[in-house]
Amino acid sequence: MAVYPPSDKVWAANGEEQEAGKKEFIDGIKLLEGELKSNPDFGGETLGFLDIAFLPLYYWFHTFETFGKFSIAAECPKLAAWGKRCMEEEFVYASLPHPHKVYDLAVEYKKKLI
Repeated sequence: MAVYPPSDKVWAANGEEQEAGKKEFIDGIKLLEGELKSNPDFGGETLGFLDIAFLPLYYWFHTFETFGKFSIAAECPKLAAWGKRCMEEEFVYASLPHPHKVYDLAVEYKKKLI
């Protein structure tokens, strides 16, 4: 199950294509959430490679939720909690743009697509 290709449809597409992308994206993040099991991080008790690899996508969650009109926290509460916890790490919030800045960039990019 892929997460990245359908995520583009959540914010860049409209109508049926967006809805299909949203469903596929939610299915994918639910699968990822299941991999957390009872651990706070994908790496177990500490951040690991998978956590670091997935974090940039987490910064798009606000964009996906806003364009797709759904709540990731409602669909995947453990995954949302994981992301919030990761954002509290200094090396994370100092390295990645704020989620609202990502949304602003997506809005500008989508205008160019139309």
